[in-house]
Amino acid sequence: MMSAESRPRLAAKARLRFDRRTNCYLLLYPECGLELNATAAEIVKLCTGTHTVRAILAHLAATPGAPSPDVVAQEALTFLDRLAARGLLRDEP
Repeated sequence: MMSAESRPRLAAKARLRFDRRTNCYLLLYPECGLELNATAAEIVKLCTGTHTVRAILAHLAATPGAPSPDVVAQEALTFLDRLAARGLLRDEP
């Protein structure tokens, strides 16, 4: 489970790619892939190992038209935890 001070980074087996055919970002990993919505793609782009979860949530909450910070935190943390459970994220020390 990701904490506020976790520094998520994509696992070596995962790649974020923009698909020009569908005009969407895809998170690709062995034998599978996920089509990401704009918010999910923004989260994954920030998973570089340099940003804390707290910084990612602050960035998302500052986006024009974003829901309340509590809603942003709940949904983003759920998404990050699901990626981590699939082995697609690791926590940088």
